Amino acid sequence: MMREAIQNFNKQFEFKPELVNADKLGNYKQFVVLGMGGSNLAATIIRNLKPSVNIRSHKGYGLPELEPQTLVIASSYSGNTEETLDGVNQAQSQGLPLAVISTGGLLLELAQTNNLPYIEIPNTHIQPRSALGFDVLATLKLIGETELISEVSKLTSLNPQDFEKQGKALAKNMQDHVPVIYASCNYSGLAYNWKIKLNETGKVPAFFNLLPELNHNEMTGFDVQKASRHLSQNFHFLFLKDSKGDHPRVVKRFEVLEKLYKDRGLRVEVLELQGASTAEKIFSSLILADWTALHTAEIYGHESEQVPMVEEFKKLI
Repeated sequence: MMREAIQNFNKQFEFKPELVNADKLGNYKQFVVLGMGGSNLAATIIRNLKPSVNIRSHKGYGLPELEPQTLVIASSYSGNTEETLDGVNQAQSQGLPLAVISTGGLLLELAQTNNLPYIEIPNTHIQPRSALGFDVLATLKLIGETELISEVSKLTSLNPQDFEKQGKALAKNMQDHVPVIYASCNYSGLAYNWKIKLNETGKVPAFFNLLPELNHNEMTGFDVQKASRHLSQNFHFLFLKDSKGDHPRVVKRFEVLEKLYKDRGLRVEVLELQGASTAEKIFSSLILADWTALHTAEIYGHESEQVPMVEEFKKLI
């Protein structure tokens, strides 16, 4: 199922979101997405696509502090995420502007019952983390970013199969090592998505951080010394670098950091982002991340689709 989801990912960009109860939606300049897991990934990607968009995620119960005239977007793939529903209840009790994105469940039922603006995304029985194309387009529709919708919709031309060979090789290179993903602040959402895919699909620990901030702290933890050398031996660093789009000083920082890490015997692999647009760079890299995570799972004999520990956790709480 995961393999099929990856192979068909570009078809998600054919989705034409239908906004129901559009007359109930006002004009807003600020947006907060209530979402957990795969349902909060769209906001992080949209910030990378267009940094001027004032959109942020809330990953928890209740609501964050909100500026006046902020649209609260409740996003839950299943429609039954308890943290998101808790935030929705609080938003309703305060009379806040609210819109919904879901495939169904209690959240969609609530939107329909209360005549809230909502977009129903297709339920193709894939995992929420695999539905990022649907979710990004739906969120862009709610926030009125028509130009970005047009740009993202062009990505039907991406062929996921083109990236499998590289993803398989990358998974093999990282075998028996913990992936650490580095990107510039311009690609924070991309780096975070790589981590999530490796966690959920690959079933391995994975971490991420951003340049230039990590040059002021994290890298010193890898200044390998004799007494602590063993602590750094099992990491594999992936540099997601955009030599044409990142700040020139950040590009320089990537180059210097690569040298410093390699001089210390650390494993570094540079993945240059490719594409004619920011959207193409991001989503082509995410397809590569999907294949890498899938083949990582296969290397260790893990099932890549389901998340049994999450389900076990839900039962226990």
